[in-house]
Amino acid sequence: MRGAGRTTKLAGLAVAMAAAAALVPGCGDGGGGGGAPRDTSTALACDCGTIVVAAVGEPPSVLPPLAVETVGRDVGDLVFERLADLAPGGVPIDTAAYRPRLAARWERVDSRAWRFRLRPGARWHDGRPVTAADVAFSFEAYADTTIAALAQPYVAGRMTATAEDSATVLVRFAESYPEQLYDATYHVRVLPSHVWSAVPRGRWAADTALARLVGSGPYRVREWRRGESLLLERTAADLKSAPRRVLWRFGGDPDAALNLLLSHEADILETLGAPDRVARVSGDSAFRLERYPAAVYGFLAHGVADAQGRAHPVLGDRRVRRALAMAVDRPTLAQAVFGAGTLAPPGPMSRLLWIWSDSIRVLPWDTVAAAAALDSAGWLRPDAGGVRLKGGRPLAFEILVPSTSPPRRNLAMALQETWRRVGVDARVTAVDFAVFQQRLGQGRFDAYIGAYLDEPSPRGLAEQWTRAGIGQLNHGRWVHPGFDSLLAAAATERDPARAKARYVEAMDTLNADAPAIFLYTPVQTAAVHRRIGNVAIDPYAWIGRLPEWTIDPRQLVARDTLR
Repeated sequence: MRGAGRTTKLAGLAVAMAAAAALVPGCGDGGGGGGAPRDTSTALACDCGTIVVAAVGEPPSVLPPLAVETVGRDVGDLVFERLADLAPGGVPIDTAAYRPRLAARWERVDSRAWRFRLRPGARWHDGRPVTAADVAFSFEAYADTTIAALAQPYVAGRMTATAEDSATVLVRFAESYPEQLYDATYHVRVLPSHVWSAVPRGRWAADTALARLVGSGPYRVREWRRGESLLLERTAADLKSAPRRVLWRFGGDPDAALNLLLSHEADILETLGAPDRVARVSGDSAFRLERYPAAVYGFLAHGVADAQGRAHPVLGDRRVRRALAMAVDRPTLAQAVFGAGTLAPPGPMSRLLWIWSDSIRVLPWDTVAAAAALDSAGWLRPDAGGVRLKGGRPLAFEILVPSTSPPRRNLAMALQETWRRVGVDARVTAVDFAVFQQRLGQGRFDAYIGAYLDEPSPRGLAEQWTRAGIGQLNHGRWVHPGFDSLLAAAATERDPARAKARYVEAMDTLNADAPAIFLYTPVQTAAVHRRIGNVAIDPYAWIGRLPEWTIDPRQLVARDTLR
C-alpha cells in the first residue's frame, strides 16, 4: 500500500505539472513551439519563468558607456559582455582569477600588450557574428570624451585595441603595470559596431531605439515601456534552467519598490534598507532574506586644509584628529545605526576589497587617551562638563551631512553626543544632496560624513586620499607624502602577497595621521521570492549571476505565463 500511495502521489504531481505546462505557453520548448509530445519527466526542468525585479527609478540608458545608475548597469550586466570576468573575490593582479566571457582565452604578448581570442561562434542578438573589429570599436567609444563614460579616464591614453584578424584582438598599454588584465576586461563592455558606428557619438545618449540595444550576453532586451518596465528575454541555448525572462518594474522611490514586493507584484528587491523595512518583509512567508556584504564604506572626513592649503584651525592639528578618533567606539556605533553584521573597517575600504586585513593598525577606542591628547594639544576644559577652550576659542566644528540620508544624520548625531562627553562641540548641519556636493567641491565644511563605493581594485584610494585626488574625491585636502609614496609602491607590486603587505603599510600610515574616521561597511539585505533558487549575489554586480538562478516549476505564478 505504501508503494501504491507513493505512485499515486507521483502521478498526481505529473498531472499537475502537465496542467501547469499547458497553462504556460511555450513552457519547456525554449520558445520554439513544435507541438511534440512533452515527457512529464522533464517537467521539473522548467524552461520558463519570469523574475520581476522591483527597481527604484528608471535609467535614462542601459547602453554600458552611458549607464551610470544601478538599474542601467544591472541590465547591462546581462545584455552586454566583457572580454573576461574577474571571479567573485578574485584579486585583480592575479591573472589566474579571470574567467572566459566573450574571449575564450588570452595571453601576454609582452610587458605592454595582451592578446585575446574571441569565443568561437559568438554572435550578436541579431544573428551577426561578434568580431575583433567590434572590440576595437568599443575601446574607441569608451575613450571618447563625447560619450564621457565613467571608465573613460581608465581607457583614453592608457590602452588601445586593434583587430589582428576577425577573432583576435591585441590590447596594447601605454605603460607596464600589474592591473593591465583588469583594465582590459573590467571597464569595457563590447558593443556591436554594425549598430552604432553610423550613429554620431554625440547622439548616443538621446537615441532611444530599442533595436539598437543589441548585445551578445545571455539576455536580450525584448521590450521597454518607458516609465513602467523593461523586459529581458533569455537567448543562451545552454541556460535551460535559468529564468526565461527578467522584468524590471520601476518604482518612483524606495517605498514604491517595497510596495511592489509586498503586494506580490515583484519577486526580488536588491536591498531593503532600514531594519523596520526588513521586518515588514520577513513577516511574509513568500519571501526569504538574502544577506550579502555591500561594496561600500562610510566615513567622517576632516577638512584638514582649505583650497589655499591653509590648515584648518582645529582639524588641521593631527593631535586633535587622533583624539577624536580614539573617542569613538566604532564597532558599536556601526551596528547601532546599520544593524547586525555591519563592521567598522580598518581603513578606507569595504570588506570586499582584497587588501582588507585585520593586521592593519587602527587607533584604539580609549576616551582617557583621547582626553589626554586634547589636553596636550592645548584644548583645556574650564570645568568638568564644559566645552574645551584654547586661547579663548571653543573646540567646535560642524559636521555636514546630506538631508537625504537618515543613516548619515544618525551617525553625525551619535558622534556629536560622543564628542560632547570629551568636551567637543560638534554641530550637525543637514543640507540637500546637491548643496552637500557643492559644498564638498568648494571645501566649505569642517567635517562631513561620506560614503564611497569600491570596485575590485584599490586604485580608487588615490582619488580619495592622495594629493592627486585633490579636486576629485579628496575633499578634505589631506596630504601625506609618505602615504602617497607607499600607495604608489603597492600599485606596482605584481605578487598579491607582497602588494597586500605594501597596502597594509600604507593604511597604517593613513590611520596614524587620522584624516578620517572609518565608520562602517554594511551588510545588504535582499528579498527573494522562495520559488527562486540557487541565488548567488555578486556585490559588485548584484544580479550579474542571474543565469545561475533557477525557478521551481512547482511554484509557478501568474507572471510566469508572460509572453
